[in-house]
Amino acid sequence: MDLPEEILAHIFSFLPLQDKCNAFTVCKAWSNIVTHPSSWKDTEVRCESGTSVPDRYSALLPLVRNLKLRMCLTDPANRKTALRVLRQAVARGDGRLEGLSICCVGNTPLFYAGQDLQQGLVDILTNGSSLTVLDLRGVPFTLSDSFVRSIAMLCPALLSLYINNHSLVCGVNAETLRQTLKCCQSLSVLGVFQASLSQDVFKDFMLPERPALKKLELRCERSLKYTVPLCDQVWLELKLRHPRLWVELELDHTLPELHVPGVLQPSIPVQCLRLLTWTLLLDEVRIVRQSYANTLEVLELQTIPSLELNSELIALAKQCVKLQEVHCYCVVSQEVITAFITNCPNLCRFTLKTHKEAHPWTSTKL
Repeated sequence: MDLPEEILAHIFSFLPLQDKCNAFTVCKAWSNIVTHPSSWKDTEVRCESGTSVPDRYSALLPLVRNLKLRMCLTDPANRKTALRVLRQAVARGDGRLEGLSICCVGNTPLFYAGQDLQQGLVDILTNGSSLTVLDLRGVPFTLSDSFVRSIAMLCPALLSLYINNHSLVCGVNAETLRQTLKCCQSLSVLGVFQASLSQDVFKDFMLPERPALKKLELRCERSLKYTVPLCDQVWLELKLRHPRLWVELELDHTLPELHVPGVLQPSIPVQCLRLLTWTLLLDEVRIVRQSYANTLEVLELQTIPSLELNSELIALAKQCVKLQEVHCYCVVSQEVITAFITNCPNLCRFTLKTHKEAHPWTSTKL
């Protein structure tokens, strides 16, 4: 059955660049559709193993609305290619580029701190930016204060900003975050290290002229031990000011165990919680079911198996009935699995195993 050109163009828009190139060679009809502007709305460009962008497609990069750059950091040539692609998408795009996501793969070179990518991104955006979404969760190096400040000044139209990447430490302080909020007045979705938050940042969130805050993604790691803990009252006030706010919390293994209870304040409207600590989480699971039963939809645990954990998870399943996903990366009893399936009617995916499997564990879809 022949599909209308508009439908094919929409399908092609989700193909990575190399697949677009392959589709171009299938037939004349497809080659015409691939060069249609709507085929380039969402484009992923992979800069790996010294690959380059064919000239015929370089001319089409300014048509991209949402660009995902996937690059291997091992070879400096890949980083240069990625910046060249971004420069073509921005410089000749007449303000078309709205979303940018950068994801780095492969082993990070020893002592590589990403200065070339950070400075290159700033230099490219200096010529003008219409970005509304910037996602840097996929970069492995520490993002500096100066870089984030520059991005905020160059991209005032940002609606969503994710700088909660998996670097070893938080490189963005609270004053930089306040400056970002000041520059990006429409920002409503924010992903940061929790160590970047402060009482003053929360006061800025509360300002009457700020738009509704929709989502906070917070990564909690070792840097929190050097900051002043956020009390439950500030979360309660934030929730009252932004009643539709959802929070995603990720606690990683570098966060000292004694700081975990201080992070899990009861008034946080937690929608997604990832406890990736590999520690005994009995008290934490108890806190979760007591505090987040009305909001929690996704739960991920990396912990140690025990009979006590099975009991706590069964109790959690009976209270957190809005759960849609549960992933527990340790062995649990069959009773735990039955409890989640029975008590959580919205459950659509889970990773719950009664015996060890080879890594990575596969999830079950309902």
